[in-house]
Amino acid sequence: MKESQQVEWKESWRDDFLKWICAFANAEGGALHIGRNDRGVIVGVADAARLLEEIPNKVRDLLGIIVGVNLRTEAGKEWLEIVVEPYPYPVSYKGEYHLRSGSTKQELKGAALDKFLLRKQGRTWDGVPVPQVAVKDLSREAIDRFRQLAQQSQRLDSRMLRESTNRLVERLNLLEGHHLKRAALLLFHSNPERFITGAYVKIGYFRSESELLYHDEVHGDLFTQAQTTTELLTTKYLKAAISYRGIQRIESLPVPEDALREALLNAIIHRDYSVPAPIQIRVYADRLRLWNPGELPEGWSLDKLLRTHPSRPFNPSIANAFFRAGEIEAWGRGIQRIHDACKEAGAPTPRIEFESHELAIEFPFAPSYLTSIAAAEVPTKTPVKTPVKTPVKTPVKILALLRENPDATLADVAAQLGKSLSAVERASGKLVKAGQLRRIGPSNGGRWEVIG
Repeated sequence: MKESQQVEWKESWRDDFLKWICAFANAEGGALHIGRNDRGVIVGVADAARLLEEIPNKVRDLLGIIVGVNLRTEAGKEWLEIVVEPYPYPVSYKGEYHLRSGSTKQELKGAALDKFLLRKQGRTWDGVPVPQVAVKDLSREAIDRFRQLAQQSQRLDSRMLRESTNRLVERLNLLEGHHLKRAALLLFHSNPERFITGAYVKIGYFRSESELLYHDEVHGDLFTQAQTTTELLTTKYLKAAISYRGIQRIESLPVPEDALREALLNAIIHRDYSVPAPIQIRVYADRLRLWNPGELPEGWSLDKLLRTHPSRPFNPSIANAFFRAGEIEAWGRGIQRIHDACKEAGAPTPRIEFESHELAIEFPFAPSYLTSIAAAEVPTKTPVKTPVKTPVKTPVKILALLRENPDATLADVAAQLGKSLSAVERASGKLVKAGQLRRIGPSNGGRWEVIG
C-alpha cells in the first residue's frame, strides 16, 4: 500500500488534519491512516480509545459530515483508519474549502473555488446570472445572425425564431429570473469583454518562438469571433499550395478548413472563461498551434477525450446555442471530426495536449506542402535579353524628312539621321530610280518632291 489520491498517512493525530478529511469529502472520498509514518510503517498511536470518540465528534461539529473511524491492530500496535465518503455538496473547514488532488491537499480560492462550488451545486460557469444587464443590451446584429443560422439548420422551430428577442433568449435557457446568464453575454453582446476579461481570440505569425512578424485580435460576440478568425486564418495566415488537375487550378491549405474550424469552435465553446486569458493561435512556417484555457470533464483523462465519448460540454448553454445554429454536432465527435478531415485531405494527424488546465492542439504541415511552398517561393531567373538594334530604314526616314521639309539638302538629311552624306546620296538615288522621289529645280535653290 502507498499514499495515493484516496490514501494519506499521518504518524499522530492533530486537529489540523480535519482539513484532509474536508479535502477527501470534497473529492472522491478516501482514508486517513493515523499511526503510520511516511514510509507506510505502522508506528502506533497513543490514546486510541479517546480518539475513537473525539474524532467523529470534531468532524461532525466542524465539518458537518459523518466519517467512519476504525481501530486497527497490526504487529501489536494500534492505529486508526478514518474513512471519508465523497459528499455531493461543498464541505468547508472554518470557512475554508479544501480538495484532494492527486496525493496533495489544496485550499481552493478565487476562480478554482467558484468552479468547485458551482459543480457541487450542479451548475456551470456559463449558467451564472449577471445583474444589471438586460436583453435590450444585447446586439441586434448578433441576434439576427443567430436567427438566420438557426433557420438554415432547422434545429429550432421557425415559429420560435419569429418570436420576440426576449422570448427567444428565454427559450435558449439564457435567462434566470430577470437576469441574463453569462452565456448570453458571450453569445450576443457586442462587447462581452466588458463583463468577462480575456473573452477574445489572439492570432500571431511567428518566424521563431520569440520572433513575432504580425498579429491580429478578434473581438465581439462568439459567433463573430468564430467567423472572423476562420477568415483571417484561411486568407492571411495560411499560404495555399497550388496544384493543377488538367487545366483546373487547385489551392490546398496546410490545415483542412473543416478541421481548422472544428478545432476553433471547440476552443471557443469549451474554454474556461473564468481564466482571464484569450484563445491563442500561433502560426509558424511548418505548423499551427491553437491553445485555450480549459478543463476536462471530472474523472476524464486525455486518453478518454481522444476515444469515442459522450458529449460533456464545459459550457452547456453556449454549446446549445451553437448546436441550434448548426455550427456543431451534439454527440461529442469534435475530435473525431478533426481527425477525419485531416485524414481525408492527406494532412498529418494533429497532436493534442492537456496539462495544467491548458488544452492545445497542434497541426503539423505535411512535408509535401512545405516542399511545394518552398519551390513556389524560389525566384525564377528570367534570362536577360540583349537588346537588338533595329536597323534604321534609311529610305523611309529620308522620305519622311523631305516630305516635311522639301527645301532641305541631302547634307541636312544626313545630319538629322546621323548618317554619312554618301549613304544618304546612295539611298536617295535609289528612291529617284524607283519613282518615289524627284528633284524640282536646280541643285541650289530647288526643292524635293515625294511621290505617293
